[in-house]
Amino acid sequence: MRVTDAPGVSGVSLELGHLYMEDFEEGPGRLREHFARVRPWADAVRARLAADGGAARISTCFLVDDYFTRFSSPAEIVPLLVAQAASAGLTIDYLARESGCAVAEGAPLAETVRARLTEPPAPRGGGRRPPAAACGWLPSGPEPGPGPAAPAAMADAHQGRGSGAGPGGGTATLTAVPAPVPDDVFLDVEMWNGPDDDRLWSCPFLAAVWQLARLGLLPGDGHDLPVPRDLAAVTGAGGGLPTAWDDLPPLVRLVPDAAPFTARRTVSVLPARFLSVEHAVRVILGRVDGGRPAPAAGPNGEPPTADRVSYVFYGP
Repeated sequence: MRVTDAPGVSGVSLELGHLYMEDFEEGPGRLREHFARVRPWADAVRARLAADGGAARISTCFLVDDYFTRFSSPAEIVPLLVAQAASAGLTIDYLARESGCAVAEGAPLAETVRARLTEPPAPRGGGRRPPAAACGWLPSGPEPGPGPAAPAAMADAHQGRGSGAGPGGGTATLTAVPAPVPDDVFLDVEMWNGPDDDRLWSCPFLAAVWQLARLGLLPGDGHDLPVPRDLAAVTGAGGGLPTAWDDLPPLVRLVPDAAPFTARRTVSVLPARFLSVEHAVRVILGRVDGGRPAPAAGPNGEPPTADRVSYVFYGP
């Protein structure tokens, strides 16, 4: 389908990466390698749009994990990312913090998405666990999952919040069991862990919030959330970036004339290790009520949210 622009909306939001502390600790060479792997696929996205006859604008973005682990500082990481992307001929238009997918400038984005979840069909043989919105486990279909007595997949991560409990700190557990369709896979996705007043959101859940943000489906008070803040406003007269992640806005526009952050479609180029996480993201997106018309929806409306999200996964 031809993707064209609408006022204030890009055709495609192209994610150039989402790396963890471990990747940054490997040094500039790891980042350079990542962007070199991303470049051909970014070119392919642009070529495909051109071949389809679309005149769509493309905005690029990069997500930094500052939720599960705190490392280095924006003053060090942001220039490093920009420089290594440029070495591969890529430009990062927008930089986002993963913690901003939980709470952005006082707005509880993750909690807002949790409240929009629709319940999946009841398991065959009766419901043997609480509703997904209460227990934090979201099945991909009506088959029974681990049940309320199953061990919390993120219990260790919740106890180790802020201390770096592995890549992503708490990637949701996915349980694969036989499903009704022979070639299907049943997934049980843990979306959060911990008490209501101190939830630790899972990596897939925050990634689902991230996708909704890029699609403009997190409405705030008259505008989409999070709101991009210009780099010049962040650095101020001194021209320096903050030394603490909390002092960096959740979403920063690095390129003044960049195409709009919100887009009608998203494409993410990621290492293959994200495949299971993004499978879980699609399960979550399939249970989120859109809440309002999609940006620049055509006369027949937009496809389901999950179908507006696509990926490229590169191997080792």
